[in-house]
Amino acid sequence: MLPGIGVFGTGPVVKVLVPILQENGFKIEAIWSHIIQEAQEAAKELRIPFFTDKIDDVLLRKDVDLIFVLCAPNLHTQISVKALGIGKHIVCDKPGGLNQADALKMVKAGQYYPSLISLINHSFRFLPAFTHMRKALMENYLGSPITLIDVKIQCSSLFNENDSYNWKCDDIMGGGALNLIGSHVVDLVTFLTNQRAVRVHGIVRTFMKTTDTIKGIRNISAPDFCCFQMELTNNILVSATINSHIAGSTFYQEVMVCSSTGHLLVKGGDLSGRKNRGNEEVLYLDVEDLNCSVPNLNLPKPFIKGICKMVSALREAFLPVKEKAGWIKEPVSSAANFEDGLYVQAVLSAIRLSSKTREWVRVNIITEQPDTNALLSAAVRRTAISMN
Repeated sequence: MLPGIGVFGTGPVVKVLVPILQENGFKIEAIWSHIIQEAQEAAKELRIPFFTDKIDDVLLRKDVDLIFVLCAPNLHTQISVKALGIGKHIVCDKPGGLNQADALKMVKAGQYYPSLISLINHSFRFLPAFTHMRKALMENYLGSPITLIDVKIQCSSLFNENDSYNWKCDDIMGGGALNLIGSHVVDLVTFLTNQRAVRVHGIVRTFMKTTDTIKGIRNISAPDFCCFQMELTNNILVSATINSHIAGSTFYQEVMVCSSTGHLLVKGGDLSGRKNRGNEEVLYLDVEDLNCSVPNLNLPKPFIKGICKMVSALREAFLPVKEKAGWIKEPVSSAANFEDGLYVQAVLSAIRLSSKTREWVRVNIITEQPDTNALLSAAVRRTAISMN
């Protein structure tokens, strides 16, 4: 049986995801937006029977067992933790909350309810070119240890022409190239190598601070360019550049994994390789195998295809089990979980700090919630000591 689905959000990802889910046999039971008119319009467009602007109206529905959290990042933690607490499976959009403190709450909730799915939407993991690249690396295609991973992503502006000021304009609220695209890059490197970053160095910049529709007292603070380097645990160096200044709806991605004897290269959705200093060979060519029609939006094709493959994996996880909302782990075992989301947030915060200090910064993953009022806590401790 396939679980009924509740969707939080009405953005471009939702407009692409819902038709893919419906094509795979899932039934979308409810949709939420913080603006009731947006929820109503999306429900009508996507043929969803119920819409609301109240979070609990979706979470408490008995016909909803799987929740997709695709709204603003400041609500990711609240919805995910609450949904897991009442027995709902969760797929949360990247990067999972606003910061490490948010991500840690999600991790704790996921650990407390291990029988429930709790995933982060890092759809690059399901893109066939990257799954083939990972397989080639596991089979030691390069013949020698990885030395360098070079990532280049170029795309058009993250804002549409008619966008007004919203959370995507603010870096702290989860907007910008580092959060929305850089999070995929950080996760992808771990997926390909099974290694994590030890320290990072980054440059994060906002060049376009206004648009025709976003101007006046509110300026854009979310970065439209970032360049960062990561040193992994086994001394692999990662260099990544993300530039969202390209005109039109262009999306270009290139991921190269190098060793002393060869390389693997993903360009767009194609994979090629060269080993033992031989000739370049094609290992995988992208094919048009999207079995569902999706709206013609600015969402890049690799993201759409990754989402499509992720939904197929979710279908395989749920379909063989007769019990409602029961599932098997194997089809989604390669997906990013909440622990991966916490690690990604740790790297992103280290990159931001490095951009401010202009120094290399160690990646520190928190295990306890940070003290929100250190000065007050110190005063309380001093008082307790003096009383003793």
